[in-house]
Amino acid sequence: MDKLNFIKNGFPQLLKKLDPNAKGAWGVMNGLQMVEHMAESISFATGKNNQVIHTPAEQLPGYKEFAMSEREFKPNTKNALMPEVPVPATKASMEEAIAEVEAQTAAFISYFENNKGATLTNSFFGELNFEEWLHLFHKHAVHHAKQFGLL
Repeated sequence: MDKLNFIKNGFPQLLKKLDPNAKGAWGVMNGLQMVEHMAESISFATGKNNQVIHTPAEQLPGYKEFAMSEREFKPNTKNALMPEVPVPATKASMEEAIAEVEAQTAAFISYFENNKGATLTNSFFGELNFEEWLHLFHKHAVHHAKQFGLL
């Protein structure tokens, strides 16, 4: 399955099998919190949620090289922008959270369809174009799908 099809269709289908209270093989988020985390991360590439770079300039090329590689995120990879204790879920149900993932994915695709050649800032990896964001979202989705035993 190609990355775009996986993000649009495959990943949401996997999420529908996830119990909202499921605990992952690592980390502190439950299933619902992870789905909301994914929706938020996708929102960073919709043109509506501008980000600033937190990675030191001298480390940015190495960070981006990793992001664009086929190497997976390691279990327990720390996200410096996330608190140690996960933010409580805000959606009333898993269905609502998955719908938000799908809505943010559609907004991401639409933004880049309407802004050919655009780049948007990722807090860790710098300026990314559509293909780079897509690659990163795929890598991120696979990471969390494995965390929760969906892949």
